[in-house]
Amino acid sequence: MALFKKKSADAAVQQPMDLDEVMKKFDRESNTRIWVGGPKIVVSIILAMFSVLCLYVTLFATWLDELRLASFMAYIVFIGYLVFPAKKGKQKVNSLPWYDVVLMLLGTGAFLYFALNAMDIISRSPRIETYEFVIGVIGILTLAELCRRSVGLPILIVAGALIAYALIWGSTNQNIYKRVEKLVQILFYSKEGILSTPVNVCSKFIVVFIIFGAFLERTGIADFFINISNALVGRFSGGPAKVAVVASAFEGMVSGSSVANTVGSGAVTIPLMKKTGYKPEFAAAAEASATTGGQIMPPIMGAAAFLMAETIGVPYSNLVVRAILPAVLYFAGVFITVHLEAKKEGLRGLSREELPRLKILLKQLYLLLPLLVLIYLVTSGSNSIQYAAAIAIVIAIAVTLIDTTVKTVSAKRSAEPVAAEKDENKNDGFAGIPMRIFEALSAGGQGMITVAVACGVAGIVAGCISTSGLGYTLINSIVAFANGNLMIALFLTMLCCIVLGMGVPTTANYCIMAATCAPILVRMGVPDIAAHFFVFYFGIVADLTPPVALAAYAGAAIAQANPMKTAFTATKLAIGAFIVPYVFALNPTMLFVGVNAWYDVVLICATALIGMFAVASCLEGWLLHRMSWIERLLAVAGGLLMLYPGLITDLIGLALFAVVVIAQLLTRKRGAAA
Repeated sequence: MALFKKKSADAAVQQPMDLDEVMKKFDRESNTRIWVGGPKIVVSIILAMFSVLCLYVTLFATWLDELRLASFMAYIVFIGYLVFPAKKGKQKVNSLPWYDVVLMLLGTGAFLYFALNAMDIISRSPRIETYEFVIGVIGILTLAELCRRSVGLPILIVAGALIAYALIWGSTNQNIYKRVEKLVQILFYSKEGILSTPVNVCSKFIVVFIIFGAFLERTGIADFFINISNALVGRFSGGPAKVAVVASAFEGMVSGSSVANTVGSGAVTIPLMKKTGYKPEFAAAAEASATTGGQIMPPIMGAAAFLMAETIGVPYSNLVVRAILPAVLYFAGVFITVHLEAKKEGLRGLSREELPRLKILLKQLYLLLPLLVLIYLVTSGSNSIQYAAAIAIVIAIAVTLIDTTVKTVSAKRSAEPVAAEKDENKNDGFAGIPMRIFEALSAGGQGMITVAVACGVAGIVAGCISTSGLGYTLINSIVAFANGNLMIALFLTMLCCIVLGMGVPTTANYCIMAATCAPILVRMGVPDIAAHFFVFYFGIVADLTPPVALAAYAGAAIAQANPMKTAFTATKLAIGAFIVPYVFALNPTMLFVGVNAWYDVVLICATALIGMFAVASCLEGWLLHRMSWIERLLAVAGGLLMLYPGLITDLIGLALFAVVVIAQLLTRKRGAAA
């Protein structure tokens, strides 16, 4: 295990590009100010205090919604300008320009004004005073500027276009000032704009899980996932690629950031994949496609899943159960593809010396305790989601104590010098636990900024759509264009999700699609949950789809690969995310909707997995050996039929794929005889 850690560290060190630079290039959330010394301590304390306040308000406070949400956004704007500079590139140390101070105070003051005067403003709604109109405009503009810094321009362009539409075509009032005043009142001083469902869900649920994820990072669970994955599958053909898939599936349970996961685990897995023999583009694509799937993997599934539960009106535990099979199919597709690629290229796995010892790792299973407790509490439905996450945070702290105790005892027994290790990590040992808790709270506070800002701007988008009536116009237009053809509506919705998802966080993308495209599918007869899962999936794969495939580009930077080739390869590897949504939209049985008996579930799972294997073999052109074009056509036809739930389609699909397998066996037998 020690050897594996050393090799992994060496592989990461040998990267020609600094990982921090990769993150800053492809992940706006990583473009932050540089604070050191005393200023860093002050900023960290402010961020940690925000985390504590969020936990208190979420779990115990009974504030008026407008007061709670406006004060939440006030704090977000305040810490947002502390963390994010005006432009990318090298930052001066401990620098906060005067204009950022002005924007910070103006934006914070605008939201605080609404929070402190919420009752009065609500009582005379929709009328607002002239100075309140100015305050509202300031609040919207400062939030938009913070969005540009932390999230990016694409969502701002969408929001700006919809604001223009709402002002020009969405109002019948002839007085332009009255139009603007009315829109500001809706977007800033009501629960139909910035403080609508996305921010509400963010402040109630998402923040607690972000803090929980920050605590899990401090327990070393990410390293444990990579090590256990190596122990399980590292020795097989193409082991490092399979490790990337399995570890990403595990990490997806606690994280929802495509780019961050790609860089974090890719620093270890991509160099090992290249060393094993995978081409750079394939190595980067395998890591990117696997880590992007983290946002569809229960139980956390990224921030957008909480919004989906609130939008549809179903318990989050119900949503998690329905997401299991599609997520398994996605990761199975990626896993099978990297396996077939390894067989085609004749690649081997890692040697025994490079693998961690499973016997040692099994002694660290206590690291999974916070996650297991969270899964139990969420699925049992006996407690609120916030309470379940809070309990899991407490368990994470307890696990940190256990882990520290185990390492301390182990060090004493082995009588090895640990001074060098302590120098590398000053937070080791019991004395460092309070600092690790503080760092987790601080990291959690910083992690909320981007999500909350994206939710606030998504609220502006949703408010403009509902105010202007654009949603109904779009629904009627596309339904009329589709002329009753569901496939046309699904294809157009897919294109919208991918285009709007380019450079837009999944959370904001889902909010836009839930307000515009999901109702179209519902109108066409698709069940609510299937329609929302459809737009959720295609919003996520935008991180892999050219021309703006941020996760794939981040992986390519680490692998020194061609970015565009990597993006196309990642799209091929993630083919499950392009097929599965169509399947459950056309037949929601895959989401366990309308299932009557347990054996129906078993049949759906078995045939869907075989179907995904058939589709993956067609894409790779390899099963037992190289496939002919006729075999590839039969394999993809059989696979798609098996993915579509239904006894007749399953039997036909199995028969077609069986023909391919038999043909492969016969030709291999002839080749061996020759």
